[in-house]
Amino acid sequence: MAKVLISPGKYIQGSGEMKKIGEYAAGYGKKALILISSGGKKRIGAEIEASFQNQDCTYQFDLFNGECSKNEINRLVAVMEQENCDFVIGIGGGKIFDTAKAVAYYKNTPVLICPTIASTDAPCSALSVIYTDEGVFEEYLFLPSNPNLVLMDTDIIVKSPVRLTVAGIGDALATYFEARACQRSDAATCAGGKATGAAMALAKLCFDTLMEEGVKAKIALEAGACTESVEKVIEANTLLSGLGFESGGLAGAHAIHNGFTVLEECHHMYHGEKVAFGTITQLILENIPMEELADIIDFCIEVGLPVTLKQLGVQEVTDEKIMAVATAACAENDTLHNMPFEVTPEKVKSAILAADAYGHYFLGE
Repeated sequence: MAKVLISPGKYIQGSGEMKKIGEYAAGYGKKALILISSGGKKRIGAEIEASFQNQDCTYQFDLFNGECSKNEINRLVAVMEQENCDFVIGIGGGKIFDTAKAVAYYKNTPVLICPTIASTDAPCSALSVIYTDEGVFEEYLFLPSNPNLVLMDTDIIVKSPVRLTVAGIGDALATYFEARACQRSDAATCAGGKATGAAMALAKLCFDTLMEEGVKAKIALEAGACTESVEKVIEANTLLSGLGFESGGLAGAHAIHNGFTVLEECHHMYHGEKVAFGTITQLILENIPMEELADIIDFCIEVGLPVTLKQLGVQEVTDEKIMAVATAACAENDTLHNMPFEVTPEKVKSAILAADAYGHYFLGE
């Protein structure tokens, strides 16, 4: 199998870039379907509209229903046809990106992704995660190409809740460890081949950046400041993690996240928060040295990522609940089987319970 590296057509990150979205959009079509939340439209809708003035391109706003589900995708495909839109712009968070990418795929049009938060590595990827209308993980939709453009306006991201960027750190924290597991097992990646040295280097740079800059960035964000640390973490959360996970591979952490979607009491937690706990669980499955595990758990505690089941929303821990999570994580079509050893629901259950116990231990509880 060949080695494969894929990436978006262009990545732009900087202050005030959303004010240029109309200018950028004009290079991709004549009429854009702009998918955005109602809150997002209230905050930056006027700025977006102003950017399209004097451009040879028009737009049609549509408000996102809240879930990247087949029903929502089909609804928006119909809107594209009714409004004669020839490309899609997704503005907001991860589920909006995934929905916009899926709609563009089914309509065979360009797609531009404009995050207003840095909470996941979804923006750069040729992947949509499909959920049921109720928010339970259903399947991965692998796309033939990455977004045409990814635009990160750091002025907007700095104004978003700090917890969202911290959740992005949790998502990005998994990148190197999952890519390393895939490399050890010689597994195929989401890019449809084996990992390149470039992908592994990006994944490692992602991890190193988080460990060096993550706490500094969180403190700066709490002060409303866009420092160099913040810029580096936004890039790590979005570009480095996006390219690293896709061309390096997914393994245990994201599969365990998917397992937790079966517990309704965890639905209020962000993707990256569950992935961070899944990363700790994967590292326990790998039985890494205690000193290395301690570094990861201490880092999660310091930036504010969950390290116990209670922090994930599981108020009453039962064998039945944790086995349900473990069984879902081991689904035949999920990525836990990319680990370099056999993984069973019983092993995953034990690792989850151990992760919870270690979390309490390091919290001094």
